[in-house]
Amino acid sequence: MTRDDERPLTDLDLTRLLQTLTVESDRYAERFGTRHGLHRTDVNALALILDAARRGDPLSPTALARELGLSPSATTSLIDRLEALGHVERTRPAGDRRRVALEVPEAALEEGRRMFVPLAAAFAAAWTGFDAAEREVVARFLEVSTEAMREVGAEWGHEGPQRRR
Repeated sequence: MTRDDERPLTDLDLTRLLQTLTVESDRYAERFGTRHGLHRTDVNALALILDAARRGDPLSPTALARELGLSPSATTSLIDRLEALGHVERTRPAGDRRRVALEVPEAALEEGRRMFVPLAAAFAAAWTGFDAAEREVVARFLEVSTEAMREVGAEWGHEGPQRRR
């Protein structure tokens, strides 16, 4: 951020910067969704499925429903949509044929790479001026900010919109 004054950054300044990053991130994800005929919840589902795969623990439909705060029927519809578009496959792990795991086929991974690898490259170029100590501070800031958002968001729950009186 380019600043004209020398005053220290306030909590409000940091909150606004984080909100701006969040809005731009949402816009980027929405463009990806629009390009592929996906709703925002579909894009969120794909991100969760990919993250679970990176950890080596494929996500089940039940776990996906819990993460997204959706009913089982809404989750089934979402998975059906993603499967019909070729973004997700239901598989059965070898050790337990009763279990269903959600995986992203290679063709869908490649399409995602076309959209997100350039973003990763732009981030890397933008971060070249940060030394290792600064990167540690940024990582810690992002981790604690994400956890704070999760905690406050959990207080809101998934009960749906409130009626106005």
